[in-house]
Amino acid sequence: MELNESVVGDALTRLKRAHGQLAGVITMIEAGEDCAKVLTQLAAVSKALDRAGFKIVASGLRHCQDAQNRGDQPPMSVTELEKLFLALA
Repeated sequence: MELNESVVGDALTRLKRAHGQLAGVITMIEAGEDCAKVLTQLAAVSKALDRAGFKIVASGLRHCQDAQNRGDQPPMSVTELEKLFLALA
């Protein structure tokens, strides 16, 4: 299944936000910030990436279901989507 902005929607916004957060973490490390503060921000980046991944899988499920409802062949099987979901877990 090809990804585009209409398919991933909110996930792209989340990824851009995580990108900025990660840049902030790198800057914090380079500036010698406190370990606890760095790890707190790193955990936030990690959670943002996880949520973006789950959003992409959810969008894929909806996209495939919509295709099936129209009588079209879905671009991915439920098994393939489940495998991707479990890769994130």
